[in-house]
Amino acid sequence: MNTFRKHLLQKGSTIKEALERLDYLAKDAIIFIVNEENYLIGSLTDGDVRRGLLKGYTIENIVDEIIQPNPKYIGKGDRNISKVIQYRENNFRILPILDKKGRIVNVINFREIKSYLPIDAVIMAGGRGERLRPLTDSIPKPLLKVGDKTILEHNLDRLRTYGIDDFWITVRYLGEQIEAYFNNGYQKNINIQYVFEDVPLGTIGAVSKIKNFSHNYVIVTNSDLLTNIDYEHFFLDFLAQDADFSVVTIPYSVDIPYAVLETNNGHVINFREKPTYTYYSNGGIYLMKREMLKYLPFEKFFNATDLMEKLIEKGYKVISYPLSGYWLDIGRHEEYEKAQNDIKTINFK
Repeated sequence: MNTFRKHLLQKGSTIKEALERLDYLAKDAIIFIVNEENYLIGSLTDGDVRRGLLKGYTIENIVDEIIQPNPKYIGKGDRNISKVIQYRENNFRILPILDKKGRIVNVINFREIKSYLPIDAVIMAGGRGERLRPLTDSIPKPLLKVGDKTILEHNLDRLRTYGIDDFWITVRYLGEQIEAYFNNGYQKNINIQYVFEDVPLGTIGAVSKIKNFSHNYVIVTNSDLLTNIDYEHFFLDFLAQDADFSVVTIPYSVDIPYAVLETNNGHVINFREKPTYTYYSNGGIYLMKREMLKYLPFEKFFNATDLMEKLIEKGYKVISYPLSGYWLDIGRHEEYEKAQNDIKTINFK
């Protein structure tokens, strides 16, 4: 079980207790000293203990006397992703996450994750999966296995790899199976909450029921996708373009086997010999500022494309993020079989 609490030690503990904990943590040996309410007081490593012993402290002394009082940390919801990248590139491998009051709410390890994005993730998992019957007659499509994990777990783990730890899963058809499978996310050191649809609400309508997001940015993604998207790059592109809403798009190239003429009032003004045209389709992954969600009608059928149209109409900046990596929509038996083969060879790490 991966839980951040293994890195926490109460102030007033002995150096001996700290050594036992550091030995248990092995290659991840760093401790964060906290008080009874988990407020960060300092940090401690093997090197700090060694220097303390050289100064004459014994293993019966308390750790408070040898800790580093100003450790590096990341604030929960901190928009400054450049600070996260800087820590990572400067080999600060293990960092505490603090809430606004200075309490540790998580500890991240860049040996296990790639980033720490200030984003809530909503995974839409309420569909019936009609085209995959009879496989989905007794199992919801998101719980079908691709390789050794369910489709939904592939999506959740991909997001978690980028430090996203606040999740919402919208469920309807056999939703109790999904809730029983993932529970509250404790086993993965994340927080999962569930949104139940009484009736189908489209590809984003159920998000209107969520009122307590933790961050100012929200990703909404379909649950039946298999992808190796780089979510940090997706987020950085969103920030760089000062966007309000971004949709992942999948490029499709169409080869025309003939010369294509450009005309004006019947006159040929140009032609291209056997051109290739590239079009972009909706990839079912959306990143938005949380305030954009105010345009969702409450508990009404509403698709993500409806929200995009609404935002464009109101003058918000809606952008496309062309995906260069792997993407597969597992909607039919053919795609499900392809996913089983692709998972063996595509790099999803």
